[in-house]
Amino acid sequence: MTDKIEQTAVPEVNIESPSAPVSLTSIKLGEWNYYFIAKFLLFWRGLIGLHPLENLAFAAFLLAPITSVLGRRIRALIAVPLAIALLYYDSWLPPISRTLSQAGLLSSFSFTYLMELLGRFISWPVVSMLAVAWAIYRVMALQLRIGVMVFMVLLWLALRQFPAGHPTLPVVVAAQIQGNADAKSMVPVDGRLQSFYAKESQRMVRLVKPNENAAPFDVLFIHICSLSWDDLKATGLEQHPLWKSFDFILRNFNSAASYSGPAAIRINRALCGQTPHQSLYAPAQEGCYLMNGFEKAGFTTNLLLNHDGHFDDFLGLVQSQNFHVSPMPIGGLPIPIHAFDNSPIYDDLFVLNRWLGNRQKNNTPRVAAYYNTVTLHDGNHLDAMPNLRSHETYKLRLKKLLDDMDSFLQQISHSGRRTIVVIIPEHGAALQGEKMQISGLREIPSPAITLVPVGIRVIGPDAHRRGDVAQISESTSYLAVSDIISKMLKTTPFGAAGFSAADYSSELPQTEFFAENEGEVIQRHDGKYFLNQNNQGWSEYVVTPSQALPSLEGRSLNVNH
Repeated sequence: MTDKIEQTAVPEVNIESPSAPVSLTSIKLGEWNYYFIAKFLLFWRGLIGLHPLENLAFAAFLLAPITSVLGRRIRALIAVPLAIALLYYDSWLPPISRTLSQAGLLSSFSFTYLMELLGRFISWPVVSMLAVAWAIYRVMALQLRIGVMVFMVLLWLALRQFPAGHPTLPVVVAAQIQGNADAKSMVPVDGRLQSFYAKESQRMVRLVKPNENAAPFDVLFIHICSLSWDDLKATGLEQHPLWKSFDFILRNFNSAASYSGPAAIRINRALCGQTPHQSLYAPAQEGCYLMNGFEKAGFTTNLLLNHDGHFDDFLGLVQSQNFHVSPMPIGGLPIPIHAFDNSPIYDDLFVLNRWLGNRQKNNTPRVAAYYNTVTLHDGNHLDAMPNLRSHETYKLRLKKLLDDMDSFLQQISHSGRRTIVVIIPEHGAALQGEKMQISGLREIPSPAITLVPVGIRVIGPDAHRRGDVAQISESTSYLAVSDIISKMLKTTPFGAAGFSAADYSSELPQTEFFAENEGEVIQRHDGKYFLNQNNQGWSEYVVTPSQALPSLEGRSLNVNH
């Protein structure tokens, strides 16, 4: 009995003869065996990646013969932080340098939101799996040489990183959990990224001044934070009446970004092709800036937000895109929501109605406006339902937002103003989460996050569409929206003869699917998606929702308009 306790009680390597060379029969990792077994299980489930060489090196560190008691104690103290760091390195979490760089932003999160995020990392089925594995391990450790088995598995995985015939090809072990262990399948995606950006750098759309005799109209861009096709499907709101009211629907639109700052830059540079993430924070070509392009085409520009724009200096970022106007004042309007940093979020319909009211009093012939709403942002909490987490209220907030957008478009119609409205989300909410990132985490710009619903509607007393809605299924991005608007400036859709959506949506500039964040790139090739993390090589990325949205049947959010 005493011998068994000494063998398994502490996470220390037990070498029978410290001075003897290590052999297979002497590989005894003690309780560290379970550390590796747990990793194997998480890896098998696709919940983490695995770096075999690094883990093999850690196992070798644990097995190194040390004769002195003090030396073994020092190793035990060093091993724990090393194990934690290695687990983080194996996880799908962003690099620690990225996390540390965002520490200032994280410090502004409310305690409630931080606890909510922490809770999303806990999966009770996974906890149960690891608990059962622990029990099985304790029984099997009495009969089998678990340390030998663990070491051999690590060695086998390490050897698989270097398949014969491809010694220089980077192979990410994560590809194996996606059912793609053949390194040859990675070859076609190499080099496509540089070629893509080279082509995109040559593309540009120009906004021309409308004919002086043409009826003037406004253009309003509604930029929605945290809404993708995946989020719509998760909430069952993809059939909301709003989506049926558009003249153009872009069903395969890639926002190319997974965070608000980059998304705001990309839409405000929508007149040019897609640029690399690292180039977003450098000045663009003069003709790339959207609102500046409208100004040159004879439009007055407006800026609207339903928030203060202070978080991550969002307002400053937008204004730096050659968009030197102050946001419309929104003081005194209803505040149904507070953000993750407890800042106020104003009611969308009230904000937009104030703009419309101001516009009615203004004699400026043409206005181009940019409105940004963060109503759907993760971490927001409803003042009317303080006990519900943001994840639980997403569907309620989305339903109200879509209702508000639908009502606002009808009010524009009733006002008699000629307006082209473009509704375009920044990125998705990552509502369901995926194997490689929990719900709400958007480090990896996956198609579940960057494929967003985009709708364009022509509104006015003399706006009559002939024929069907333009359902655009080709792979597109911001340049396609700019092209449609540019065509409308050249040939107005307003007039007694009406307009055909097909006239404006034919021969649209298509854009291959490439989405990028800091250190993370996703591309689509032959119907599959491939991920490159921190230049470690390409591996197939399969989008797999991890969970369904909690049911909120019977609940509603009512705000008196």
